[in-house]
This record gives sequence, C-alpha cells and structure tokens, in this order.
Amino acid sequence: MAKLHFFLKLNPQRASFTIDMTDDEKSVMQHHVNYWKPYIDNGLVLVLGPVFDPKGGFRVAIVGVEDEMQLETLVENDPANGLNHYEIYPMRATSKFIVSDD
Repeated sequence: MAKLHFFLKLNPQRASFTIDMTDDEKSVMQHHVNYWKPYIDNGLVLVLGPVFDPKGGFRVAIVGVEDEMQLETLVENDPANGLNHYEIYPMRATSKFIVSDD
C-alpha cells in the first residue's frame, strides 16, 4: 500500500517564540524533538526541523503514513501540540524513491 504524505507546519503562539521561549516552553520543545526522533529513525518522518523565517520561525515536518488515523495519532501525541498549533496539508511526495502511477 502506498504511503500518504503530509506537510505539517507547527505554528508558534507568537512570532518571537523561537527567540524568547520560557524555560517551560523550551522543555516542551525538547520533548517535542525527542518525541519525533524514533519516527525520523524509522523513516516515517522524511524531514523535520525549524524554519528561520525573519517574520517568525516555525517548524515543519514531512511524513509518510499508512493512513490518516496514524497521522492524527502522531499529531495528537506531540508534546508541542497545544503549546503551538499544527496546520496539516496532504501532498504528493515525489523523489527517486517514490513512484507515482499518475
């Protein structure tokens, strides 16, 4: 079964978040990074990291999941979900490793 790919954008609660996080917010974000590490290691997450937009940084991920329920579970269990909020967009991922019938 072909994986479903999604672009996830984790938006901070304020534009200055990446430069003025409180200690509690830093702790949550460290848990966020640790949460996603096994999924990076097993290949479910293809890309994960901060984007340094001068208007305000944010984080992105590109994931390949079996179904939308798996995606929902991943996002719901992210320690940063709630402190920050996700935008989620379906996408068609293409690379030398992914072949589409379209």
